[in-house]
Amino acid sequence: MSENSSAGRPRESVPAREAFFDNAKFLAIVLVAVGHSWEPLQNGSRTVDAAYMAVYTFHMPAFIIVSGYFSRGFDARPGRLGRLVSGVAVPYVVFETGYALFERWAGDDPSNPVTLLDPWFLTWFLPALFVWRLTTPLWRTLRAPMVPALALAALASMSPELGDDLDLQRVLQFLPFFVLGLLLRPEHLARLRGRRLRTAAPAVFAAALLVAYWAAPRMNYEWFYHDNSAQELGAPWWAGPAMTAGLLVCSLTLTACFLAWVPRRRTWFTGLGTGTMYGYLLHGFLVKGALYAGWYDHPWVHGPLGEVTVTLAAAVAVALLCTPPVRRVFRAVVEPKLTWAFSRAARTPAAGRTAGSATDDPASRGSTADDPAFHHGSGLPRVHHG
Repeated sequence: MSENSSAGRPRESVPAREAFFDNAKFLAIVLVAVGHSWEPLQNGSRTVDAAYMAVYTFHMPAFIIVSGYFSRGFDARPGRLGRLVSGVAVPYVVFETGYALFERWAGDDPSNPVTLLDPWFLTWFLPALFVWRLTTPLWRTLRAPMVPALALAALASMSPELGDDLDLQRVLQFLPFFVLGLLLRPEHLARLRGRRLRTAAPAVFAAALLVAYWAAPRMNYEWFYHDNSAQELGAPWWAGPAMTAGLLVCSLTLTACFLAWVPRRRTWFTGLGTGTMYGYLLHGFLVKGALYAGWYDHPWVHGPLGEVTVTLAAAVAVALLCTPPVRRVFRAVVEPKLTWAFSRAARTPAAGRTAGSATDDPASRGSTADDPAFHHGSGLPRVHHG
């Protein structure tokens, strides 16, 4: 008897994962880790400052745009709500607590509070993703959702009274990138494969580095974190909307160039792209640990050889954190199985899946569509960084 007949109906074929998205995830998480490793080297090297600003212009927007792209099919059905809780909310509670306790122990800061209302270090993206994805049905009902998203981002950038609860500044200021991702279709991403953009991308990145080199001693790089209003950064209120618009253009340009150069074929790191959640959530302990252990205190680290060494070490470390052995060890806290906590409707794999939905996109098979680590980024030494 054939498998199809034994099941009583034809078995659904599962399209293969698209290598492009796993490649993009891995390369982006490497940029995140490298950017974090550069933080203690800032203010001593103008070159590092320029590279840092250039990377921070696009690595979080790229994460968030693809996050929105894979959230297109979210419709708040029980199955998807269950995955949102187990894949985003629970890891946030675990790692927000873990980083706070690590800061108390390794950072010798017993006063550091354990709170879920004020995200600390790289955990801020988890509640932001939770809010964005939960509001996806609302954005998809609007005729022109980018208009209110941009308006909310601009208003947030000049509203210091928003406070730090759940990092609402970042939730609102990064919102346009998520909404843009919701509007994208596969044919839009396919246009990035054009020869013109691929040819122009190196020149665009070179120009961005030159501009960043000029701006490094003149500009407050905290604008790239999107976690403060203009007034909190010492600028007039109108600078908030102006910087929001200017950074949006720069971020989208560099994101397009980055994605244009992501390989479409399988590479040696394609498999590592399926484990970026682990690399993202765990690499902060290594970066913070190196800082607290005094490794950055050695003078040679702040020279050209030391800066290159730190960069390579960060890239290798985050790659190792994405490997299967590490994932097996930490799966219980990064991808917890919480079927016991949900109703039968939420436990049913088919719940929330309809033909032609975003979750049926071959690129979103496996954990890609619900992998929050693909969309994460952060920085040192506190919650600013993205």
